[in-house]
Amino acid sequence: MRIAHVSDSHLTNPEGVATSVGTTVALLRGAGHRVVLHCPGPLWQWRRRPGEVPSLSVPTRPYRLALPRPPSAPVDVLHVHTTGPLGVAGLRWAATRRVPTVLSWHTDLVAYAAHYPEVPIGAAYAGLRLGLRWRASDLWALAQPGAGRQARLAALGRTLLAHSTVLIAPSTKTAAMMRAMAGRTPIVVLPTPAAAPHADADDRRRLRARLGIPADAPVLLAVGRATPEKNPELLLAAFARVRRELPAARLVLLGARRHRLAVRRMARRYGVTGSLHLLRPVPRHRVGAYYRAADVLAFASTTDTQGLVLAEAEAYGLPVAIVDAQLAERPGTGTARPVAEPSPAAFGALLTRLLTEREVREAVIRNGRAAATDWSAERYLAELVTLYASLTPVVPAEGAATPEAQRGDTGSPRPADPAPQARRGRSSWRSSMRRW
Repeated sequence: MRIAHVSDSHLTNPEGVATSVGTTVALLRGAGHRVVLHCPGPLWQWRRRPGEVPSLSVPTRPYRLALPRPPSAPVDVLHVHTTGPLGVAGLRWAATRRVPTVLSWHTDLVAYAAHYPEVPIGAAYAGLRLGLRWRASDLWALAQPGAGRQARLAALGRTLLAHSTVLIAPSTKTAAMMRAMAGRTPIVVLPTPAAAPHADADDRRRLRARLGIPADAPVLLAVGRATPEKNPELLLAAFARVRRELPAARLVLLGARRHRLAVRRMARRYGVTGSLHLLRPVPRHRVGAYYRAADVLAFASTTDTQGLVLAEAEAYGLPVAIVDAQLAERPGTGTARPVAEPSPAAFGALLTRLLTEREVREAVIRNGRAAATDWSAERYLAELVTLYASLTPVVPAEGAATPEAQRGDTGSPRPADPAPQARRGRSSWRSSMRRW
């Protein structure tokens, strides 16, 4: 099968989207499919690999901005992972060539728009390129926090899905979030699997020694950015509660590239500076050592669409504690992760319990490992390939046009109903897809 994947996140970026894309592409190539990944690459042609697009690094950000170049070779399926310039170019290209299109929804744009000004800017670009007839008042509303911005982002979501044959949601949480925008576009829940653990029994001892952590100290681990949308203040406040019961406890925050000064200020405020290890991102193949060195993974975010680090930690036998009840269900077995209310007292109590109550801890580890084993890379690949194979070529109906946006009677932007030819392309397999 000829498959083009499109992502505005380059594979070396240490975040969930790049990890998901890299995992998916590697599995498909390993199974013998012809896969081209279109993603940001070096500016100079002699350094770029096939599929990479010229791009520039964005100051103060860990990503690159690529030219909006669509795929150039015929494909059977287009799989879009992001809604930046490359992703939008891919959607437009597929619409003009009637190529079945899969859209994976990795990022909660509404939640992230409150923290990243580039999200509304990118939304304005995407909406205009995809045919939303936004006026100056719409763009102004998009730039301001509040209901107006949320309405425009919802309109963009409906337009993106109108350009897609099927939407992949990485969790039931994301499927529920996107249900109102989906219209006639089916939603399939397909989480990215965790990579198999690397075998190295000495990781725990070596890493603790390198960080200056005693061998018997209780260690909490947080993996990912320390930016506001990840809720580092709740994490530190809960850790301060843990320290009241376990004074020797340590917190390792791995992946903090930005907002490091703000995190240190919060740590001083909560009195945990001396027990905090604030570390920058490391290559993915080295993250496993930190899972082995820790005793509990503390996950304070409520804005993640899947939380891939949860499954990764569970694969390593590390119990996880979360505050997002919508991510409690584990992929595969469907068992529930330990979850607390998003307050310092409740989260701190859950973390302390997982550190001190042996039977509870062992049950959480056992259930986590079983889920990671059940939702394997092989199972994920089989379901993804089955989905691809079910997508028939989109046959245009007579006189039909590609999806485009219209303006409602109230003046608020809304996408048109997906084109008849897109609906015809979906009819052969929709009945077998799980609808949300």
